[in-house]
Amino acid sequence: MRTRITFSKQGALRYTGHLDLHRLWERAMRRADLPLSYSQGFHPQPKISLASALPLGFSSQCEVLDVRFNEDIPTGVIASRLKDSLPPDIQIASVKIVDEREPALQTQILSAAYDIQLTEPVDGAELRKKADALMASESLPRERRGKFYNLRPLIETLTMVMGSNGAISLQMKLAAREGATGRPEEVLNALGIEPEYTRVERTQLIF
Repeated sequence: MRTRITFSKQGALRYTGHLDLHRLWERAMRRADLPLSYSQGFHPQPKISLASALPLGFSSQCEVLDVRFNEDIPTGVIASRLKDSLPPDIQIASVKIVDEREPALQTQILSAAYDIQLTEPVDGAELRKKADALMASESLPRERRGKFYNLRPLIETLTMVMGSNGAISLQMKLAAREGATGRPEEVLNALGIEPEYTRVERTQLIF
């Protein structure tokens, strides 16, 4: 039985890495007495796969994982059991059964949407001008791990939002395909914004 769980990741768990999150889910499912399916071999691993690694410090409303169980269990029972086994900073949004023949979860992601709150004051008019210039450009050379690449095709949308209280946020949708992943911090750097003066939340994974 292949089950897909959509969940939020907030609070202190923003600083929990990908591998630790994987282990957190495995422990929670064991505590919930759910019949996890394991791989074969000398080091059996639970058949849990997260859709996309979330960088440290980012919160999310929309994380997704696939898990395989050895028995058929009603989705309501799965959600109910996990509710008491997960930390409060993880909240389950939905649990559904998916076709075992579907491709691997990680290969189905096309893009990801982010909401970025700026925690330091900036000139809104100047930022809007920079964002418009960035979207109008054909090329945006960047370097990551010693390799150069063009960031511009990875930015699908970029919008500046001014709140009623004067606070400024950015909303962006970035490509998240294998070998073509846009990173919010790279876009912020291109706009002249230090990522440490922002709060980033992933709001949607587009499959």
